[in-house]
Amino acid sequence: MPIPDNENEKNGRRGGEKVVFVTGPSGAGRATAVRALEDIGFEVIDNLPLSLMPRLLEGPSIGRPLALGLDIRNRDFSVTRLLDSIEQSSENPDLDIELLYLNCSAEVLVRRFSETRRPHPMALAETPLQGIEREFELLEPIRSRADVLIDTSDLTPHNLKAEIARWFDTSGEARLAVSVQSFSYKRGLPRGADMVFDCRFLRNPYWDADLRMLSGQSSAVAKYVEQDERFADFFEKVSDMVAILLPAFADEGKSHLSIAFGCTGGQHRSVFVVEKLANALAALGWQVSKRHWELEGRDIGSPPPSA
Repeated sequence: MPIPDNENEKNGRRGGEKVVFVTGPSGAGRATAVRALEDIGFEVIDNLPLSLMPRLLEGPSIGRPLALGLDIRNRDFSVTRLLDSIEQSSENPDLDIELLYLNCSAEVLVRRFSETRRPHPMALAETPLQGIEREFELLEPIRSRADVLIDTSDLTPHNLKAEIARWFDTSGEARLAVSVQSFSYKRGLPRGADMVFDCRFLRNPYWDADLRMLSGQSSAVAKYVEQDERFADFFEKVSDMVAILLPAFADEGKSHLSIAFGCTGGQHRSVFVVEKLANALAALGWQVSKRHWELEGRDIGSPPPSA
């Protein structure tokens, strides 16, 4: 193993001091997430005014990772200002910036607000659903920028704390967390991808009327793509290469690795390959999360992007 050439590498902070911005829609679990980060050694500052952010991040190191909880209740909250703060901070070589976005379905959020009988902060005199829909639209640019996205719809507070620890706990023996993502080339490469593979050479289910409205998560689409004579060789070589590289990245101290697969619409071929590779890596013992950029933004059954 190479000898660390600076103190940051010795401490596992190759990009500098870790700073995690934590945000998401109201009721999605931000308070639970920041408490979980505090439990694993982060210094937590909740609802810091964005105007004070530069002074905090440009100041002296506090000697431990930092988590900043942010949402629409911040005194001077602005999507543009928050994204600008993140981008400016990311240019600082002394900081290792990550944006954690806690997502949740509208249905679950409505239930959570109904159970607590609290008004939604963006619909004080209206129904919670109206506020939820407004907040979703407002926060979409931030969700799209997220480095780590955790959907809390089906998570208990205990499960969410475990998921936070899985991604951010660097105490003891650090483990490499692998994110496998699908995307559409029409919208461009996903931000921060470490490895990118193009699936557009595979036969396209979009041109089969019975498959067009389905996704790569369906068995029918999986069967269709697997029947391409080039698929087996492609998948074997990619999975073998990834299996070789992951231990090497782990030995180098890398904590997160993002592998992206793209196709024309981001609905069929790339989704299927992501599902198959994620399952294969999980079977090998790697901690793996999946993200389908195109499927997050719409329901299957609505027209996909043209292929």
